[in-house]
Amino acid sequence: MQTTRRRLLAGTAATAGLAVLGMPAIAQSRTKVRIGYLHTLAVDGQMWLAQHLDAWGKNGLEPEFKQFTTGLELFQAMVGGSLDMLTTGAVISNFPARGQGRMFMANAVEFATAQLWVREDQGIKGFADLKGKRIATTTGTTAHVFLDTALRANGIGRGDVEILNQRMSEAVTSFIAGAVPAVALWVPFNVTVRDKVPGAKKLVDASAYYPQAAIVSGWAAGNDYHAKNREVLARVVRAWAAGNDMLVQRTDEALDVLQKKHYQQVPLADLKEQFGAQKAFPTAEWKKLFADGTVTKWLQQVTDFYVAAANIPNAVPAAQYFDPKIFIETVQG
Repeated sequence: MQTTRRRLLAGTAATAGLAVLGMPAIAQSRTKVRIGYLHTLAVDGQMWLAQHLDAWGKNGLEPEFKQFTTGLELFQAMVGGSLDMLTTGAVISNFPARGQGRMFMANAVEFATAQLWVREDQGIKGFADLKGKRIATTTGTTAHVFLDTALRANGIGRGDVEILNQRMSEAVTSFIAGAVPAVALWVPFNVTVRDKVPGAKKLVDASAYYPQAAIVSGWAAGNDYHAKNREVLARVVRAWAAGNDMLVQRTDEALDVLQKKHYQQVPLADLKEQFGAQKAFPTAEWKKLFADGTVTKWLQQVTDFYVAAANIPNAVPAAQYFDPKIFIETVQG
C-alpha cells in the first residue's frame, strides 16, 4: 500500500510538472484538429518535423492531415467547413483579405521558391521577348504573385502577356510539351523542368525582389474556429515551434528525416536546394518579426496584388486578418 501510494503521489507530481511547463498530461484526451496542407517544403516542413518529434501528441493534439493541390482549394475546403485550419503559400494573403479565415502563424518567406522558366528554342531569351506570349501558371498562387512582380519590374504590363491558368502539374506539362514558351512555377516543379527540358532557362526567381516583394507562407484558421479555440491554436503553435527549431538548428538531420519519410521522390540534394530557396527563421526571430510589424507589411504587399488583380472589394487589411498575438504570447524568447 505504501509503495502504491508513493507511486500515486509521484505520478501526481509529474502531471503537475507537465502543467507548469505548459504541456498537457499524458492521460488527457487529445484534441482532434483537421489540417489541410500543400506538399511543398516551405509549407509542410515544420508540420512533419513536429510529427516526427511527437510534438503534436505532447501538446495534446491529434491532427488529421489532408493534402491539397493549391491554396485556393485549401481555403475553399476550410470555408466549407471540412477543415479547421490550413497551411499554404501566398494565398494566405488572399482569402483572409476577403474575410475568410484568420492567419495566426508564418512558416517561411518563399525567398526563391517561385521561378520563371523560359524556352530559348522558342525565341525567349529575356523579358522583352515575353511580350505577346503565353505564360503558364496557376493564377492566384505564389507563382502568380511572383510573376506579376517580375513582369512589372521589367516594364511588362499585365496586358502585354497572356496568362494560361492551369494546375501547376499541367502548366509544367504544357511547358515541357512546347505548348507555351514560359512557365511561372514553384519548387519542386523546377526539377521536372530541368530534367525534361535540358535547354530550359531560369530567367529569374523571387529572390530578385526580396524583401520588397517578400511572399510569406503560413497558417490560417476558420473564422469561428479562431474565435472559439485560441487555446488549441496556442498548442498548434507550440507543436510547430518544435518542428521549426529542428529545421533551423539541425537542418541536415531535419532534411534527412523529411526526405526519407515524406519526400522519397525528391533526392536529398534537391530537397536541400529547396530549403535554400526559402528563408526559415528561428522561432524567437519570428516572434520579433511578428511584434515589430514586419510580417504584417510583407502580407499586405501580397494582399495589394490580390486586390488589384482580383478586384477584391472592401479588402480586409493584413493588420486585421493577421493575428500575431497567439504566437507572441505562446513562444519563448
